Amino acid sequence: MADVVELICYPVKGCAGTSMSDALLTPAGLAHDRSFMVISEDGTFRTQRRHPRLALIRPAVSTDGSRLTLDAADGTGRFGTLCLDVTTTAPPRDVDLFGTPFQGIDQGDEAATWLSEFLGTPSRLVRVPPEHDRITDGLTPGPSGYADSSAVHLLSRASLALLNQRMAERGAPILPMNRFRPNIVVGSRGGHGHDGADWAAPPHGEDRARRITIGDAELGFAKLAVRCAVTLVEQETGARRGPEPLRTLASYRRASGGGVVLGAKFSVVTPGKLSVGDEVVVREWGDAGLRNS
Repeated sequence: MADVVELICYPVKGCAGTSMSDALLTPAGLAHDRSFMVISEDGTFRTQRRHPRLALIRPAVSTDGSRLTLDAADGTGRFGTLCLDVTTTAPPRDVDLFGTPFQGIDQGDEAATWLSEFLGTPSRLVRVPPEHDRITDGLTPGPSGYADSSAVHLLSRASLALLNQRMAERGAPILPMNRFRPNIVVGSRGGHGHDGADWAAPPHGEDRARRITIGDAELGFAKLAVRCAVTLVEQETGARRGPEPLRTLASYRRASGGGVVLGAKFSVVTPGKLSVGDEVVVREWGDAGLRNS
């Protein structure tokens, strides 16, 4: 049987995640996930690929989304905390996410000053507007906030364990789960689930899952998760530590369309409540479309 062993929300795209014991799964993913985004003055999104210090910013958002707290510290000590009243009524501005134009509601000069000082470059903070209607692609299209692509990123412990085993064989240090920034981490507890198999015990079971139910919520497979340079950033220090894990992933997890993959992206078919300990049941299977060596 497979269970949810971690739930992680990332209220501000590119910043640290918040672990939760339970969460509401909305049509666009975990409530408040990637609902805020740091941008440059011209509206281009900021990412750990170029600004790894984003990893050191720890956001917290109130349940109703009306308050946002940003807290940060680096090697020189604690930078400070900023508490904001979130606005959803200010005029929207143009933002750019991977070359695609969207809209964002600017959260004001106080947030901009705080972020600019910490990141060392002029920055502003925007929120997804209420009328945001982005639909991401994949086998199961679906709504998404400011996530790179689909609303939910799911990764199994077994998949990470195999990667760490292969890295250790190369003399590389093992990596924690937070390098890969999943929303749902799945683990095996032995025995047999409703589908007759302990699907989370072998690595990469998530590659073949096409329909998943967790409680009364349902997820539909969108695509494999192509990994990028964010995986090179040590989340605890905000420092880039290449070339792993991309070097090792390239030795056995190359996607047919290019890039290396680990984990899978899902769209929300049916919203609901998720909790750590919930059973994760695969209702439909498909072909992974990837040959592992």
